[in-house]
Amino acid sequence: MQNVDELKKLVGEEAANLVKDGMKVGLGSGSTVYWMVKRLGERVQDGLNITAIPTSNTTAKWAVEFGVPLTDFSKVQQLDIAIDGADEVDKNLQLIKGGGGALLREKVVAAAAKEFIVIVDESKLVSHLGAFPLAVEVTPFGWEITSVSIADLGGTPTLRHKDGEVFVTDNGNYILDCSFNQILDPEALQKDLKMLVGVVETGLFVGMADKVIVGKADGVSSITK
Repeated sequence: MQNVDELKKLVGEEAANLVKDGMKVGLGSGSTVYWMVKRLGERVQDGLNITAIPTSNTTAKWAVEFGVPLTDFSKVQQLDIAIDGADEVDKNLQLIKGGGGALLREKVVAAAAKEFIVIVDESKLVSHLGAFPLAVEVTPFGWEITSVSIADLGGTPTLRHKDGEVFVTDNGNYILDCSFNQILDPEALQKDLKMLVGVVETGLFVGMADKVIVGKADGVSSITK
């Protein structure tokens, strides 16, 4: 029986092997993506010619460490493929992301890709989104008011802290982790949240994923639209 870390490695490497020569690649964030970036680095050493855009400073460091060439959106307007993890995936391939705090950049990169592939272990598959708190990135100024507005939509927001300090995203914003219990209409909630002044982005990824690669005890499977 494989443990969760082994499943993450399995799906990360599987996804990395989908990248083809000449592609422009979006690199997600998180522990599963680590294995994907590491495998991509091995393929680059073997002659694979790619350029990549990372979704977080941490992923950028991994890419440099493993020799994956990086670029940015001043040079590239569209990506061939983006590969990222998720905190929850439902049967309609709707996602909750943002546990690592990189949701804004992750969404920008996913939206710029012709194909968005999600890599998870089977523990991330759910019947309904919402058991995992929804990350909402907000401006530091007035976050208290934004928090009240989110509560009016039925969520229970908590300002994210890390190491005893308020967590600040790579974009200089705060994150409110919002408990909604069950999110029955992710698309409607996404629209309502984005209408709130002070909300920069949410961790709801609706209608974006093209394929989900799942690591299971008996191997790897994939779910497509």
